[in-house]
Amino acid sequence: MSKDAVDSAPAAAPTQQAQTPADAGDAGYSKDLKPRHVNMIAIGGAIGTGLFLGAGGRLHNAGPALALAYLVCGVFAFFVVRALGELVLYRPSSGSFVSYAREFLGEKGAYVAGWMYFLNWSTTGIADITAIALYTHYWSMFTSIPQWVLALVALAVVLAVNLISVKIFGEMEFWFAIIKVATLVGFMLIGIFLLATQHDVGGHQPGVSLITDHGGIFPHGMMPVVLVMQGVIFAYAALELVGVAAGETAEPEKVVPRAVNSIMWRVGVFYVGSVVLLALLLPGSVYSADQSPFVTVLSKVGIPAAGDVMNLVVLTAAMSSLNSGLYSTGRILRSMATAGSAPKFTARMNRSQVPYGGILLTCAVCVLGVGLNYLVPSQAFEIVLNVASLGIISTWVIIMVCHVIFVRRAREGLVTRPSFQLKFSPVTEIVTIAFLLVCLGMMWNDPEVGRRTLYVVPLIAVLLVAGWFGVRRRVTANTGRELTDLTK
Repeated sequence: MSKDAVDSAPAAAPTQQAQTPADAGDAGYSKDLKPRHVNMIAIGGAIGTGLFLGAGGRLHNAGPALALAYLVCGVFAFFVVRALGELVLYRPSSGSFVSYAREFLGEKGAYVAGWMYFLNWSTTGIADITAIALYTHYWSMFTSIPQWVLALVALAVVLAVNLISVKIFGEMEFWFAIIKVATLVGFMLIGIFLLATQHDVGGHQPGVSLITDHGGIFPHGMMPVVLVMQGVIFAYAALELVGVAAGETAEPEKVVPRAVNSIMWRVGVFYVGSVVLLALLLPGSVYSADQSPFVTVLSKVGIPAAGDVMNLVVLTAAMSSLNSGLYSTGRILRSMATAGSAPKFTARMNRSQVPYGGILLTCAVCVLGVGLNYLVPSQAFEIVLNVASLGIISTWVIIMVCHVIFVRRAREGLVTRPSFQLKFSPVTEIVTIAFLLVCLGMMWNDPEVGRRTLYVVPLIAVLLVAGWFGVRRRVTANTGRELTDLTK
C-alpha cells in the first residue's frame, strides 16, 4: 500500500498507522534469526565467489588497481546498505526494499523493485547451481556423474534447508560464512608470512617490485579498471540481505547497526587487503579467470591439497549464494503477492512460517536454467551473469531513491528518522545513483558481453510494462481493501 493512499485516508484513521503503514506481507513470520545469524549473513553477503574466483580474471585484466576498484565500489555499497539499514530501523520488514518502495514510490515502484530483484537472484541461481556442479567435478569420484544431476542435487539440498525453517537457514549461512572467513584469514596469514620472509613464489620474489616492474598500479591503463567495476558491484551483491533478514530477528534495532557498520572494515580487510596481498605475491599476468587467485598462489609455493581446500571453499560460496537467493526471493515475492503484483501462490507459507511459494518459483527458474546452460555456449552464460548485475544495480538505485524520499518526508515532519542515519543526504544518494548508472553505461565498452547485456534492457522494460498491465487491477483491488481496513 502506498504512502499516498494512507495519507488520503479519512481523519478517523489512527495517526501512528498513517505514519508507519504496516506491510501485510510481514504477517506470520517467526523471529528466529539470532544476532550471530544476521552478522554472519552480512559477512556472507560481503564475501563470495566474486572474490574467491572472480578476482583472478580481474587481476589479470586490471592489475593491482583492482584493489582501488574494490575499495570504491565497497564505499558505495556501504552507502546503499547504510541507507537500507536506516529504513529498516524506521520500520523492519521482511519485504525490505520492496516494502519501502511501496511506501515511498507507490505500487509501481514496488513492482519494479521486486521483479528486478527476482531477475537478479533467479539468474544468479542458474549460475550458482552450474558452478556447484562444475566445482564438484573437480574431484575424480564425481566426474562420472552428469553435470545436470549434480546441479539438481545441489538445488534440492538448498531448497530443503530453506523450506524447513528460517533458523536452519540462519545456521547454514552462519557456518558457510565461518568457512569463508577462516579460509581468507588463513590465506592472508600465509601471504603475510611469504611477504615478510621474501619466500620465493613461483620464481618471483614477493614485494612492491612485482607492481613497479610490471607496469605499475595501472599496467593496462584506466579503461580495464573501469570495465571491471560492473563485475565488482556484482561481487558485492547480497549485502542487502541484511535488510531482509532484519524482518525475522527479534531485536533489529540492536542487530542491524552493528552488522551494517562492520561491512566497511570487512570490505577493507577481506577484499582490498587480499587483492593488495595477491598483487604483492605474483604479477597480475600470472592470474587467470579459470582459477581462483588463492589457488594460484598456494600452488606456486607447493602447499599440498591447496586446490582441494580452495575448491571446497568456492563450492561453499556458491552454495551460500544459492541459499541466500532462495531465502530473499521467497520473502520479497510474498510481500509482492500480498499487494497483488506477484502470483497468489507465492504468498503461501508452510507450518514453519516459511514462504515456500516464492522459493519454489525461484527454483523453477533455476531448473529451467540447468537445461539452458546445458545447451548454450559459455559466452551466453556470461550474459546471464551480466543480466543479474542489471537486477542488483536497479535494486540499489531504488533503495537510494526511497531513502531520498524518506529523508524529505522526515524534514516535513511526516516520519521520524532513527538515530542510525546515512549522512549528507541527499548528496550521498545522488552521487551513489550517478556512480551506479555510470557503471551500467560503461558496459557498452565491452562489445562481447556488456553491450549484448544492455541490448536486453529494452526487452526487460517491455516485459515489466506488460506485466504491470496484467496485475494492476489486482493491485488496485488489494490497495482498496487495505484502505478500507485501515479506516474501519
